Amino acid sequence: MTSQPDTSQPDPSQPAPTDPENPRRTLLMRRPLSFVRRSNRLKPSYQRTWDAALGEELLEIPHGERDTSVAEDFRIDWAAEFGRSAPIVVEIGSGSGEAVAHAAAANPDTDFLAIEVYKPGAAQLVSRIRREGLSNVRVAVANAPEVLDQLFAPGEVAEVWIFFPDPWHKKKHNKRRLIDESFIERVARVLPAGGVWRLATDWSGYAVQMRTLIGASTQFRNPHAGERAGDASPLTEVQLHDLDAISMGKEPAPLEPEQARDDDGGWAPRFHGRTQTDFETKALAVGRKIFDLTFVREQ
Repeated sequence: MTSQPDTSQPDPSQPAPTDPENPRRTLLMRRPLSFVRRSNRLKPSYQRTWDAALGEELLEIPHGERDTSVAEDFRIDWAAEFGRSAPIVVEIGSGSGEAVAHAAAANPDTDFLAIEVYKPGAAQLVSRIRREGLSNVRVAVANAPEVLDQLFAPGEVAEVWIFFPDPWHKKKHNKRRLIDESFIERVARVLPAGGVWRLATDWSGYAVQMRTLIGASTQFRNPHAGERAGDASPLTEVQLHDLDAISMGKEPAPLEPEQARDDDGGWAPRFHGRTQTDFETKALAVGRKIFDLTFVREQ
């Protein structure tokens, strides 16, 4: 499916709008979106599922300035939404829902919010939820930073999961990556002390960025700091052979052994609750390495 630009994005050549009464909102309006919208057209079967699920498994979220933004005065009482008080896990970028549906089925005492901006993917996810009879999942088709800012109170989320976010691997597009200093602050706000942030990517440059930026935050600690370093590090192997380039059919430019060696490590073991999706299977098939990271919210 061909990606189409989101024509509702702010023009970067124009000064960003400001809201003096809401600095966090101003920051959102200045920040480039971490996604480019594809066609929102649904197959008839998915459209029927969408219509049936709207207001049920599929949250009916009033829009703000864009069709993925959240109206400023909109809030959700999560205990009322799920009909109980239970730990909430937020997965950002759920796609068609393989990971979150598997986790929800395995953890019926936990509630899950799946955030996905692409309507066809969200429709597949809703269809999966209904087919599997999962009552502990809700789907939000909205911009993740705004969902965290507006729909959750401080410390209300038990865990945040971000598995295989768009790497925006071209240097000129790196600014669109979801994980940056402002997003780290947003995640820190919704997690309580001891709350967990789990991430995974198959792109080494993004993995290093995540490790560096979140590792530098005083609000998080890496419980696996120093682990899987040196010869045991997936980064060492990627850099030694330039596996990223090879996986894309490009001419590799491997580093010398002393430059390729990752002595920092800090990579987490694979999270047992993250099922292997079709996306990950395809990445592994072309020789990419998977980087897992885990961070714990400090007091």
